[in-house]
Amino acid sequence: MITGKITRIAGPIVYADGLEGCGLYDVVNVGKNKLIGEIIRQNEGKAVIQVYEDDTGMEIGEEVECIEAPLSLKLGPGLVGTIYDGIQRPLKAMYEDKGSFLLPGQRTTPIDTEKKWDFTALDGITEGSDISIGQVLGTVKETESVLHSIMVPPYIKGKTLKSFKGNGSYNVDEVIATTELDEEIKLSQVWPVRKPRPYAAKLGVTEPLLTGQRVIDVFFPLSKGGTAAIPGGFGTGKTMTQHAVAKWCDADLIIYIGCGERGNEMTDVLTEFPELIDPRTGRSLMERTILIANTSNMPVAAREVSLYSGITLAEYYRDMGMAVAIMADSTSRWAEALRELSGRMEEMPAEEGFPAYLPTRLAEFYERAGRITSLCNKEGSVSVIGAVSPPGGDFSEPVTQHTKRFIRCFWALDRELANARHYPAISWIDSYSEYAEEVKDWWEKTNPQWAEVRYRALELLKKEQKLEQIVRLIGADALPDSERIVLVVAEMMKNGFLQQNAFDDIDAYCGVEKQIKILVLIMKYYNRALAVVKAGAPLPKVVALSSREKIIRIKSLVKNDDMKSINEIENLLDSEFTELERIYQVSEAAV
Repeated sequence: MITGKITRIAGPIVYADGLEGCGLYDVVNVGKNKLIGEIIRQNEGKAVIQVYEDDTGMEIGEEVECIEAPLSLKLGPGLVGTIYDGIQRPLKAMYEDKGSFLLPGQRTTPIDTEKKWDFTALDGITEGSDISIGQVLGTVKETESVLHSIMVPPYIKGKTLKSFKGNGSYNVDEVIATTELDEEIKLSQVWPVRKPRPYAAKLGVTEPLLTGQRVIDVFFPLSKGGTAAIPGGFGTGKTMTQHAVAKWCDADLIIYIGCGERGNEMTDVLTEFPELIDPRTGRSLMERTILIANTSNMPVAAREVSLYSGITLAEYYRDMGMAVAIMADSTSRWAEALRELSGRMEEMPAEEGFPAYLPTRLAEFYERAGRITSLCNKEGSVSVIGAVSPPGGDFSEPVTQHTKRFIRCFWALDRELANARHYPAISWIDSYSEYAEEVKDWWEKTNPQWAEVRYRALELLKKEQKLEQIVRLIGADALPDSERIVLVVAEMMKNGFLQQNAFDDIDAYCGVEKQIKILVLIMKYYNRALAVVKAGAPLPKVVALSSREKIIRIKSLVKNDDMKSINEIENLLDSEFTELERIYQVSEAAV
């Protein structure tokens, strides 16, 4: 172990001498309390260290010990359902050990080393079997929702099993196999957080990550293995939207990273998630969730590393063939941690004081998302949804603008929608998704009308926005009926499709068939209404049709699998318009 001395202290940044032979990003124990730190600059024994704990009371001249290994996570059974801080310290275990406040240098094992796990070996795996990195040796039932694959770690060089224990109950530190090079394989493995885990091949994205939120799934879809940002000012619903996506999305595992949010928001997550019921299994959502909690009053260095910890956990489960979804709340606070650390190191600032390497760090994080074939020939994915908190809701600030360079799905939250209690407050004008074309084939297997209806609906909403500007000047009565019907149908779309009630048993989650069918009916109403209005039918008569109100109320009155009721509403719409078309002699071509 290499030792040195502290020469200067600048908040979370510590300068030390005498660390010749240490590597960049090696972990160090700093001071008499042995606080965890990481070398972020190294030059001829002079090191700059970011400390992940509160260094109050530290003095110049105290000893620094380098463990000559990078900051790494312990990966194995027992991760799911645990609440960690940014450097994988289990907060519940530490609370039970020392109380509510983390003590300087306090540590405990990230995974319970005493618990025994029932290991089931794969058929054909015995002593003398040939192995390769990433190969699955067996499985452990981690929770009722997660079957944990025990894989050969990527750093194992041996090609043959010298010994193999087979089926049995083992803790995470027991050796279950050795290679001909006497390398040990356990139920757990270790991996550095800043290094992406290897995979066999990167695949294109073809399947949407379904969330049950209509405005997301239909208008601005995110693919499995994709990247999305949710920017919005304070109180516009970033956290609430991420909660809904975490609960309802069809990912196999959720990793929720609270990197620098307010303590009360993170407390809500920590108290609510264990009580949420997973709609897929009927059991606690925590059985497929890992939480990483770093609030705004925690050391900024730990906030900075929490994103890397979360993505490393995600890659580990991705390699087992799972679809993993990461919620990062919020990357703005993470960027502010970078800014503070950069300022302490007296680096030349870029725009608004952020370091010049902010875009590079954002890219390093988002580029670790994707859909891949793992080394054990399983298909897995990591989808990243990052909240962005621009000051005052100004999307032109650096974090939002640089994030847009590296994500392909942008769910912009609108202040006016949030103030009007329109949930989710995702703006249909400012948002976009570049995944729409890539998931088109998947959607059209569900409903071949998806692409056409989506495009026409978005065009109608854009047209409504332009008409609203005219209405503010001269009033709606000055518009012809053919344009006023646009306002009527846009209002139908807002109330009956875009707005969703997270507290309604039926409307909280909307199935894919129901989603697209509601939109198809709204656009069908618009097409036929426009035809009869142009033929001379008075607008109030068209608006008063009972089918219009029924379409709006499908979202909260008709269950996801009740397509019979939706078809009955469509039949009512057809019959009402057929009568109007007969009265006003509308031709089939006009419809």
